Amino acid sequence: MMLDLKRLENELMAWLGESRVRILDAMNTPLHVDVKSGRNDLVTNVDKANQRFLTGKILAAYPDARIEGEEGTGDKVHDLAGIVFFLDPIDGTMNFVKQHANFAVMIGVYENGAPRFGAILDVMRNEVLTGGPTVAPKRNGRRLPLPKDHELKDGLMGASGPLLIHNKLNVQAINEASSGTRITGSAGMEFKAIIEGQQIGYISYLQPWDVAAGMAIGAHFGLQVTRPDGKAINMLEPGFVVAALPSAYREIRQLIVVD
Repeated sequence: MMLDLKRLENELMAWLGESRVRILDAMNTPLHVDVKSGRNDLVTNVDKANQRFLTGKILAAYPDARIEGEEGTGDKVHDLAGIVFFLDPIDGTMNFVKQHANFAVMIGVYENGAPRFGAILDVMRNEVLTGGPTVAPKRNGRRLPLPKDHELKDGLMGASGPLLIHNKLNVQAINEASSGTRITGSAGMEFKAIIEGQQIGYISYLQPWDVAAGMAIGAHFGLQVTRPDGKAINMLEPGFVVAALPSAYREIRQLIVVD
């Protein structure tokens, strides 16, 4: 089965629109918050409900597809053959719980291991970014200008808080060489900032569903997304991720210290 990308784009826009309404309605009711791996790794009833909702939509439209989702209601994908949807129902759950802002819903669609399409919903701003290697990035269906390929010193860098605090990968020096550091606590919001030309890069430890959508959209304009040593991302495993526009990426790779 070959993906019809126009059909897929329309479907994702519709599903995410419905998803947003459901999330906003749920925010008016008491949240049920559970702890996963630690006190800073949260999951809510809204994460779980949204994953069930989107999983149902995906499988109704693509019954042969497999789903790798954060909250475990899809499949546990062991290979990338065929069509695989990477689903993050609430990316930035801590922000969702504490701020009621700065969180996203992400869907990345891959075919035989290759990125085909991605969508990132900024829930509170009602903005959906879409695109893929052969599809220009759009915001709410309108084409975006491609981000400028600035040098490291001329752009803002995103980073995860723990990496910056503990100076993993020499991240402090990398960010000091940039125009400044931004930490949002959501991979989706960080990739959104890169796609919109507000940042030149982002470094964090990410799961496949954290990186899938942004990597697919960024492939259209040459966004480099690799492991710190330059190796390709294995979409079956978590790990450190360096995402940056080409000029900044080359400088970042010179500054990185791989543990």
